[in-house]
Amino acid sequence: MTMISILMATYNGERFLQEQLDSVLSQTFSNFTIHVSDDCSTDSTWQILEEYAEKSPKIRISRRHENTGSAKHNFLGLMTEIRDDYIMLCDQDDVWLPDKIEKTLAKMQSMERENGVNTPILVHTDLTVTDENLAVKNPSYKAAMNSDFSRTAFNQVLIQNTLTGCTALYNRALAELLTTAPKYCVMHDWWLKLVAAAFGRIGHLEEQTVLYRQHGGNAIGAKDVRTLSYKIGRLLNGGSVKEAIKITYPQAESLLDIYDNVLTLSQKQAIEKYCKIPQLGKLARWRTITELNSLKCGFFRNVAYFIFV
Repeated sequence: MTMISILMATYNGERFLQEQLDSVLSQTFSNFTIHVSDDCSTDSTWQILEEYAEKSPKIRISRRHENTGSAKHNFLGLMTEIRDDYIMLCDQDDVWLPDKIEKTLAKMQSMERENGVNTPILVHTDLTVTDENLAVKNPSYKAAMNSDFSRTAFNQVLIQNTLTGCTALYNRALAELLTTAPKYCVMHDWWLKLVAAAFGRIGHLEEQTVLYRQHGGNAIGAKDVRTLSYKIGRLLNGGSVKEAIKITYPQAESLLDIYDNVLTLSQKQAIEKYCKIPQLGKLARWRTITELNSLKCGFFRNVAYFIFV
């Protein structure tokens, strides 16, 4: 029987944790275990988890001895430890729609029939953006981010992530590749997509399966990049654009460090060429980006990219 492990990283999540746990426990597909890693919460999060774990055998909880400093590191700890037929990632403050697991799993199994169960596969979906009271702010996160889920080529994923971790499901073949936490990654979900792009296949559903709650304390927030004010703000704040580009280089180097023995020669050459971009002059940077096809999604993003790279 198919088993799914759901990985949840918690930290001071008392406000919304119960609603999220209830939404997962109410899924139409029920053959799963929730593995919760609490990052030394100082509010009532741990007490809530103990109460739920006592009531439901589906929930297994653990508490870290010291705070990791971020949801990213907490998730990476779970991702490098837990193995199952399938793995899903779960934030502490969202709400899952009732058929989230069922629909995402159906897409996964369809891809496994096509590509084989030994192929590392990642599947993800769209989300509905809400305020903290779950009132809809934007019916499609994908549309708000002007995102293109079909951009799954390795060279494209090097520069831009279109995966939102709380929608992800990946199979055992991909889980088996996640043996070591990277020395550096931007976010755990970007790292997951980068590994999937390097060694497997990435699929998606256009449907929204999560109410993506925005409440001011999100590790990564949802913005509507289509607005003129957002675009002007990005152009006026070149420092943030430069930083967003800069942090992709050590992430690529971490991928090469861990997977040097299994990456193809062309992949290794692409990473090495990509990581040398900061050492080049402006024209050479543009030429390298174009040769690698490491472009972003959308005209405006690429304009800002070429200005500030």
